[in-house]
Amino acid sequence: MDKPRFILHHYEDSPYAEKIRLMFGLTNMAWGSVLSPVQPPRPNVDPLTGGYRRIPVAQLGADIFCDSQIIAAEIAAFTEDTRVAAIVEDAAADALVKRGEGDVFFCAITRVSPLKLMGTLLMRFGPLGMFKFVKDRQGMMKGGTVKPPQGAAAQKLIDEFMVDVDAHLSSRDWMAGETASYADFAVFHPLWLASRAGGLVIADSLPQLKDWFSRVAAIGSGARQELDAVVAFAAARENEPRALPQGSEDTALINTAVSVAPMDYGRVPVTGVLVAYTPTRIIVARQTDEFGCVNVHFPRVGYSVVAE
Repeated sequence: MDKPRFILHHYEDSPYAEKIRLMFGLTNMAWGSVLSPVQPPRPNVDPLTGGYRRIPVAQLGADIFCDSQIIAAEIAAFTEDTRVAAIVEDAAADALVKRGEGDVFFCAITRVSPLKLMGTLLMRFGPLGMFKFVKDRQGMMKGGTVKPPQGAAAQKLIDEFMVDVDAHLSSRDWMAGETASYADFAVFHPLWLASRAGGLVIADSLPQLKDWFSRVAAIGSGARQELDAVVAFAAARENEPRALPQGSEDTALINTAVSVAPMDYGRVPVTGVLVAYTPTRIIVARQTDEFGCVNVHFPRVGYSVVAE
């Protein structure tokens, strides 16, 4: 059987999806695009994941990958291009990556006044869509551990981040090497979100940051082919999950029913049988009537595993 195509379930305005799409561009990868609603229910992907709340989700046949770090690892393995793996060896760049994927990301939204944000959402989604989006995102953060600054404090954090990134780029074209890499996309995506959701404009006083932002955006998204969900479902149905990775830890939960959920936000659990628990990855097998067995992959860091 031919190697399954790489499929991404995403929506256009998702900043995490933009991070992944840029990886496709850097590796010049051909991939299938299945567009998802901006909030649940997501009939194109919920049956595959068992209800995982966040986007994007990637798919290779009957293997389903949740969280952008796992997806990055899969793209690196698929293309044999380590630049997109979520590993940053440059210490200064890694510190900026951690900030960009932490509070800076959430401040891209919390910096915007509620009235201005409502106006942006109204233009994009209409009155009903705006109401549904706001209600969904409020529920998504409920019970989570993320408590970013608001308003002026959030703007200050964004401003400091941009100044530091500009200084980091004063002696280099890319964040962590001679070419673009995961580090660039991780730093880029919160600023991309801030520009789309809150009209962030990079000042001329930050020339290195401004030029770099344009260079990253110009990387593009590779060879994208739009697909219907039925194609993704067929790929899951017609393939078996791949062989499990070596190095699974000896835990009493192996081969038992568990729930896996993010620990920070969007804490909707996915249930299945724990079939692998490696130093970097959690894999649960889900038996479905529609597709047979699908294996759903999560990162170890930031996810909880609880016996059912």
